[in-house]
Amino acid sequence: MSVLERHRVSVTGPAGATPVLFAHGFGCDQAMWRFVAPAFEDRYRVVRFDLAGSGGSDLSQYDAEEYSTLGRYAEDVVEICRELRLEDVVFVGHSVAGMIGVLAHLADPGRFSRLVLVGPSARYIDDDGYVGGYSRADIAELLDLMDSNNLGWQQPLATMLMPGTELDAERSELDASFCRTRPDIARRFAAVTFLGDNRTDLVEVTVPTLVLQNRHDSIAPLPAGEFVRDAIPGATMQVIETSGHCAHLSAPAETIAAIDAFLPS
Repeated sequence: MSVLERHRVSVTGPAGATPVLFAHGFGCDQAMWRFVAPAFEDRYRVVRFDLAGSGGSDLSQYDAEEYSTLGRYAEDVVEICRELRLEDVVFVGHSVAGMIGVLAHLADPGRFSRLVLVGPSARYIDDDGYVGGYSRADIAELLDLMDSNNLGWQQPLATMLMPGTELDAERSELDASFCRTRPDIARRFAAVTFLGDNRTDLVEVTVPTLVLQNRHDSIAPLPAGEFVRDAIPGATMQVIETSGHCAHLSAPAETIAAIDAFLPS
């Protein structure tokens, strides 16, 4: 099976145009970019895919031990780019996919030209002056809940991602997306996501990077985004005046405008 089939890769836009690759976050799939990605299809080669174990990816190809680090997910990104013969790739990654994009760039630095990190966090756990937003006990509680109740963790996490009654539709969509993810895979990916620490990787980034940060984000708070911006040489940051963790769902127009202004013409 090819890597394109394995990850349900979708390619749209003019052949030969600068490629923009959209990567989704934990518990989601490529459909989460449907309000944003089409805005670039007239000028860019738009690539979307499902991470291993997510969405419509081939679950028979998922191996728990193999995908115990974000580095393995990054290898998939590089493999997709190589299979499609993409050069000067603009990587747009939401949440944990932001760090996957950083690792993909470090693995094959000549292939990526820019990074757009939407709601990124290099570490979710508070640590000696660093604000990640959670204590180690908070993460342990979430993982314990996922272990003990396969059907009980989705709604609380969806509410954290999308708080407020004005985001009911988006929250329901996230809840449904979480429910479609196989529970054992969701739990393993959660551990890889929330227990990881990619802070030292950020200083090695050598391409222009934009951090898109929601003003009120309970998953990746403003200090976490500021840390990513400050750690990556020359990175810039734009704050979107919205709540929740998914700007591409809650504020797609603002997200499109910010990415568009950052992309090469």
